[in-house]
Amino acid sequence: MYLGLDEPVRECQYNQICTRNSLPMETLGHKKKKIPRRKWQVFPGRNRFYCNGRVMMARQTGVFYLTLVLIMVTSGLFFAFDCPFLASNLTPAIPVIGGVLFFFVLGMLFRASFSDPGVLPRATPDEAADLERQIGAANGPSGPGYRPPPRTREVVINGQTVKLKYCFTCKIFRPPRASHCSLCDNCVERFDHHCPWVGNCVGKRNYRFFYLFILSLSFLTVFIFAFVITHVILRSNRTGFLSALKDSPASVLEVLVCFFSVWSIVGLSGFHTYLISSNQTTNEDIKGSWSNKRAKDNYNPYSYGNILTNCCAALCGPLPPSLIDRRGFIQSDTPQPVSHSNGSSMYASTQLHTHMCDQEHCIQSTKFILQAAATPLLHSNSVMIGGGGPPFPGKSSLVVPCASLAPSQPSLPSMPGLSCAGDMLTLRDPDTHCHHHHFASPEETPSPSGPMPLTLPCAAHMTHGGHIHPAQLYDPASQDSLHEDSVRGLVKLSSV
Repeated sequence: MYLGLDEPVRECQYNQICTRNSLPMETLGHKKKKIPRRKWQVFPGRNRFYCNGRVMMARQTGVFYLTLVLIMVTSGLFFAFDCPFLASNLTPAIPVIGGVLFFFVLGMLFRASFSDPGVLPRATPDEAADLERQIGAANGPSGPGYRPPPRTREVVINGQTVKLKYCFTCKIFRPPRASHCSLCDNCVERFDHHCPWVGNCVGKRNYRFFYLFILSLSFLTVFIFAFVITHVILRSNRTGFLSALKDSPASVLEVLVCFFSVWSIVGLSGFHTYLISSNQTTNEDIKGSWSNKRAKDNYNPYSYGNILTNCCAALCGPLPPSLIDRRGFIQSDTPQPVSHSNGSSMYASTQLHTHMCDQEHCIQSTKFILQAAATPLLHSNSVMIGGGGPPFPGKSSLVVPCASLAPSQPSLPSMPGLSCAGDMLTLRDPDTHCHHHHFASPEETPSPSGPMPLTLPCAAHMTHGGHIHPAQLYDPASQDSLHEDSVRGLVKLSSV
């Protein structure tokens, strides 16, 4: 008599079952899908990144938000309390010009604050070691009390000797006009200064946006200050000075903010206009790098000798690309984390794959198990599906007829984990042993209070010379339940 598994087998889809694994057949954790990391996530400098690395700022951003609030609040009060009166009594062009200046100021502020100022990438360990060997070979052998010379190199630019200093943090010789920012902990190309008002360093890649920001902010501050005074004067001529202040109290706040800020903003714009016209940086001007006081023949090798050409080079030249590639992916060979069912994680190395069976062998093993499940239940010996010992979670074994297989059935391949004892072939874990009963699945372990599940006697405990009467195993009333439990056990086993 057969189990009648022909129809259910066609409906079920069985996964591959590995029988060549030396590990117990327990539920292995599924590999987490490796999420590629970007370079900004492991950036060594003290910077903050937003929008998946598109926005790069310094770590100290409090003053930047103060700048943003002052600009937006002052402009908002101007548009709300002054522009309606000025547009109706003078010209509608006033709010239009003010709006254009306001949006231009915000655009330049965001561009200067969110851009890479020109950070230089740090040396890799191999590059740093090679550079150390070069420096050691150039300095010669060192003895007791030997003091190595300063780590500098000299290059000639337009007839002027320029020293390149070594950065012990970035492990590189800084290019000309570059300097290391102590706040951001980065070497910045054509370093000008670190500006807390924009929340970023000012360097080669964002200097033009910084200059246009302070220049346009100067015009906006003067514009608001002038027309707020005009608004108060026109109202005072109609209703008096005190009544004008009562009708537009925000004008007083605007005048105070603009009056105390216009001097510093306009002065900063004039200073950077001088720097651009002479093609200098704030860092070079403060240090006096090209001052005649150092030497008579000292001059700025970067100046083009023409104010207009210097301004065009600083403001209209091509924008150099970023050198740090902060949104690029990290190419690493680190082990991949594996998540287990209990939520813990571990690192899976490549050695785990050596214990897994190849695909072809797993397919053959799966076919063999399905064919063994479809053999007659009482053909010669019993088919036992369950654990090869006490039912522990994640451990399973199969006991199928061995010596009495039909001639039409395929011969069994030699596989580790399979053993033939008498008339029974046992597929088991290496650490399991035979006990009194075999349960269909680990979940069907009998509880003290629950009903006993369907069990089959172990071959080792058969009486009368290892044979048992068929009537003791076969019960017509329980044939359907036996069929369902057997299929359920195979499905659960195959899902492990």
